[in-house]
Amino acid sequence: MVFDATGNPQAILLLGGTSEIALAIADRYLRNSSARVVLADLPNHPRRDEAIAAMTAAGAKSVEWIDFDGVDTASHPGVVDEAWRQGDIDVAVVAFGLLGDAEELWQDQRKAVQIAGINYTAAVSVGVLLGEKMRAQGSGQIIAMSSAAGERVRRSNFVYGSTKAGLDGFYLGLGEALREFGVRVLVIRPGQVRTSTTIAHWEATGAKEAPFTVDKEYVADLAVTSAAKGKELVWAPGAFRYVMMVLRHVPRPIFRKLPI
Repeated sequence: MVFDATGNPQAILLLGGTSEIALAIADRYLRNSSARVVLADLPNHPRRDEAIAAMTAAGAKSVEWIDFDGVDTASHPGVVDEAWRQGDIDVAVVAFGLLGDAEELWQDQRKAVQIAGINYTAAVSVGVLLGEKMRAQGSGQIIAMSSAAGERVRRSNFVYGSTKAGLDGFYLGLGEALREFGVRVLVIRPGQVRTSTTIAHWEATGAKEAPFTVDKEYVADLAVTSAAKGKELVWAPGAFRYVMMVLRHVPRPIFRKLPI
């Protein structure tokens, strides 16, 4: 079964099943109507039980776990097939990735390749497979978590930003390709989002919270309401769009001097 008569999903897949943002999106959907939830993330992930418990408490009809390793792209077809084993998936959230140490990444070949493989290659891999499944069922919603960092890649985190720029472009294109088959794709470009991971990063590095930082619940509400309206691209918060619109056109000699 696909979306019910009121437009609520009956089955939700989270690729990045322990992601706080992905779980918040599923929680927001479950406030409207109960659904089957499939969580896909690393085998033996330390937050596995916590994620399952959170979805159960949120009112999921059932919660399934699938082992998913982004780097192992050869295993992705089996992961996606398993997610569809009990029926169609109405909403798939792509919300896995690495941040890494910005200065270390451009000087460490192994780590640079790792983050590119997970943030971009793996995202493309599952995107193609999700598109294939949803095109066959004639409906579906993909929600891809991008980043404002990919809008104009900055010196301060250019390896990470470049991976998000690639992901962003792929999923916007995927949405165009799938539109005629009744499948929608929503790309979300948040700035910073308050999660336990980002807070720990700030504490470890001494970094301060950036302007326009939002809570994960804000992103979740934006994702659900924007998907319902058929939007293809949104910023979190919306005002950030205009900031980046200006920055996109700042000449490079000036841009490199900005404190961002």
